[in-house]
Amino acid sequence: MRSEDVRFLMQAAVPTAVAGALAAAVSALVVGSKGAVGAVVATLVVMLFMGIGFVVLQRTAKSLPHLFQAMGLMLYAAQILLLFVFLAAFKNTTLFHPKAFAITLVVTTLVWIGAQTRAHMKAKILYVEPDSVKGDKPDNPGPKS
Repeated sequence: MRSEDVRFLMQAAVPTAVAGALAAAVSALVVGSKGAVGAVVATLVVMLFMGIGFVVLQRTAKSLPHLFQAMGLMLYAAQILLLFVFLAAFKNTTLFHPKAFAITLVVTTLVWIGAQTRAHMKAKILYVEPDSVKGDKPDNPGPKS
């Protein structure tokens, strides 16, 4: 993984972890220890899903750049669908508070997407990679007049 990819990943993961820690503290105050456990589990699920999705999308961009946009849309749709599956699967659990889990899942997902969007907006990404260094002579200078 390139250093820019790691930087983008960290710029999304750190705010998500902070939001998850705040959600765990609020859930612990409002609901108790089961609320804190639900918030921590939700934060870990979001970071795992979104992190894996980010890595898959970066590999797709390198190997199949023409499929990047379609893959990104499909990936986000699949991630949101999987998060809804997690919500449905743990709706009646007694391991943690389901409402704290659900609210934290939604909040941390929104924080991840917002932080990732901000990171990409602030990045200075070259749209065209130069073929040669400035000042180099081209291989085929063209016809002489």
